[in-house]
Amino acid sequence: MDKEQSIEFARQYVSDIVSFFGVNVEVTASVEDDVIELSVPSTDINSLLIGRGAETLRSLQYLVSTVLRNKDAALTRVNVDIADYKKLRNEKLAAQAREWIEEVRRTGSSHVETLNAADRRIVHQVATEFSDIRTFSEGEGRDRSITITQISS
Repeated sequence: MDKEQSIEFARQYVSDIVSFFGVNVEVTASVEDDVIELSVPSTDINSLLIGRGAETLRSLQYLVSTVLRNKDAALTRVNVDIADYKKLRNEKLAAQAREWIEEVRRTGSSHVETLNAADRRIVHQVATEFSDIRTFSEGEGRDRSITITQISS
């Protein structure tokens, strides 16, 4: 399955799952850095599709990615966003990261936060905006954390 087929398959797969719940919406798809970005607009079943702590959303994403891998698709990494949930959450996390960075700059003490991989990636990206700040991850599995530290100039 080539890239275009992978994208269309993933878009249709998510569309079919959502329609199973009786909601017919246009799922949009794009590609960024070889990741299929799927966007489901807001519906009456947002909370059901997102789930507590976004567990259902992550499971849906994992399911689509697994099916693509099993079909030997050219693209297998998938990001599903429902009603801009992830986008808004990422914006909040980026703002929080900037607050942590300002605290590190003000106090000179490092800040450690236990976050999942996607959240750590956002903090790492925000940190690149600051020439005097470095971030690194340590630990294993669910106990993996990110450390924000100030480098002396």
